[in-house]
Amino acid sequence: MEIEWIAGVDEAGRGPLAGPVMAAVVVLDPARPVEGLADSKQLTPEQRDELYPQITATALAWAVAHATVDEIDNINILQATLLAMKRAVASLPRLPARALIDGNRCPQLDCATESIVKGDALVPAISAASILAKVTRDRWMVELHRQYPQYGFDRHKGYSTAEHIESLERHGPCPQHRRSFEPVARLLQGRIAFG
Repeated sequence: MEIEWIAGVDEAGRGPLAGPVMAAVVVLDPARPVEGLADSKQLTPEQRDELYPQITATALAWAVAHATVDEIDNINILQATLLAMKRAVASLPRLPARALIDGNRCPQLDCATESIVKGDALVPAISAASILAKVTRDRWMVELHRQYPQYGFDRHKGYSTAEHIESLERHGPCPQHRRSFEPVARLLQGRIAFG
C-alpha cells in the first residue's frame, strides 16, 4: 500500500534586513524517523548541520526554494514567503495529499493545506522543514559574505544586530539589502538613524 504523503512546510529569513526568504518542504518516511527534530530556532547550528543530512537521506521527498530580495521588496515579505513555500511544494516529484504549514497563513497550493501555529515545535515534518530552510539560508548568507565581507553576513545572517546596523550606516546598503525594510529604506533616503 502506498504511503500517503503528508508534507511539512516552513520558512527561514522573514525578519532579516538582507538576503532571500527560504522555504522548505519535507515528507518524512514514517518507517525511518529522525531523532532530535525540533524547531530550528531551538537548535544550535551544529545540531542543525547534523540533522540536515539525516533529513535529506531519510525523507520520502524534500525541496527548498526561495523568494529573492527584489520579490520581497515588490510584493512584501508575507507574500514572498508564501511564494517561496509554493515553489518548494511545486518542486516535489509529486503533490502531497496534505501540506501542514507553520504559522497562521497558507500558500495557495493544489492540495489540502492546514496552518499550525508553532508547528515547527509540534509537527516533526514541519520541524524538519524548518531545519532545511534555516541551514540552506545560513549557507546562502555565508556565500553572500564572500561577495560583501564588509557587512558580516557570515555572523549575523542579515539580521538587524548592532554590528549589521553599524556596517549599514558606514557602507550603505548593498544589492542584497531589502529596500522595503527599516532602517535600509531610511538609509537609502539619506537619513542615517543612530541608536
